[in-house]
Amino acid sequence: MKKRLLLVLGTRPEAIKLAPVYQALRARSTYDVRLASTGQHREMLADALATFDIAPDYDLALMRDAQNQSDLLSAMLPRLSEIFATFPPDCVVVQGDTATTYGAALAAYLNRVTLAHVEAGLRTGDKFAPFPEEGYRRMVACLADLHFAPTLQARRNLLAESIPDSRIWVTGNTAIDAIRWVLANTSPIRTASLRFNFDSQLPRFILVTCHRRESFGGELRSIMTAIANLAKEFASVPFIFPVHLNPQVQQASREILRDLPNVHLCSPLDYRTFAHLLNACHFVMTDSGGIQEEAADLGKPVLVMRRTTERCEGVAAGTALLAGVDSDEIQQLARRLLVDETFYQSLAVPAKIYGNGDAADQIATILDSALVSSTAPG
Repeated sequence: MKKRLLLVLGTRPEAIKLAPVYQALRARSTYDVRLASTGQHREMLADALATFDIAPDYDLALMRDAQNQSDLLSAMLPRLSEIFATFPPDCVVVQGDTATTYGAALAAYLNRVTLAHVEAGLRTGDKFAPFPEEGYRRMVACLADLHFAPTLQARRNLLAESIPDSRIWVTGNTAIDAIRWVLANTSPIRTASLRFNFDSQLPRFILVTCHRRESFGGELRSIMTAIANLAKEFASVPFIFPVHLNPQVQQASREILRDLPNVHLCSPLDYRTFAHLLNACHFVMTDSGGIQEEAADLGKPVLVMRRTTERCEGVAAGTALLAGVDSDEIQQLARRLLVDETFYQSLAVPAKIYGNGDAADQIATILDSALVSSTAPG
């Protein structure tokens, strides 16, 4: 009898990082694989799933206007339990550190279902940075039965929390599987909101993303001010900034950046277009976690606009610079990347610190043996 697997996701990063796992599991005749979507990031999620030609079997459509994390979690548990009743899974697979990740993990635990956690063990050591992701991933670790750590450091973090070594596997990060597949198999989608053309003579440009909840307020404005000052100082360098849909990010970016001719504010981009932009950029300024992984694999220096990062491997390897959120510090490091070619080239080296692009196949193989040898969570 086939093992029943339920993958649960709700955001674009989850879709990107679980897509290779879903495809690897579906390719095996030993599994009946289903996909459930909470719709936590509905518009951006749909784009990511379409990139990989994936559609959810269960669309919970839980998000509502002005909904907070508590509302989402309270709506998620009964709906997931309904799915468990009609499709009793042998294993629930979650990824990362979102409300969906934690809600699905809790639902699996309450229904005594084996839980597998992809991208397990990332830590900053501060439960409020990033918020709420650090708290979610710590709690998921307590509930998970199978921990797929992307790096040796992530494994060490789990061991320090008394997770048994026999339940931890270092697989690399599925983000590398995803971006390599997209760059090899797709082309960017031209969009009206992106006032920038792809061609063989792309100018040197900087890619910018910013969305972290813990930066909202003064820190967010400090980051935007740094970008504005850099754009004025380097007027011939385009800054491409796909603006997150969060109202605070939208407002701050418009107020501080919209009148600068070399700052290209655009709507959130589909994943395939973003991946091709990342591959073509000079360097990236971001507060994202996943982009740090993808950029390292592509040899793109990363200026991390956060106080801490759970991707310490990139900083240690010299592919990422932890700039913090101070405007002057961000400008100083970005300026050096733009004017000091020797310094830039020392960072612009592909680093395989987050895997070799085969994480999903490793996870599928591990599940083959783990689910056969284990009959119950614990």
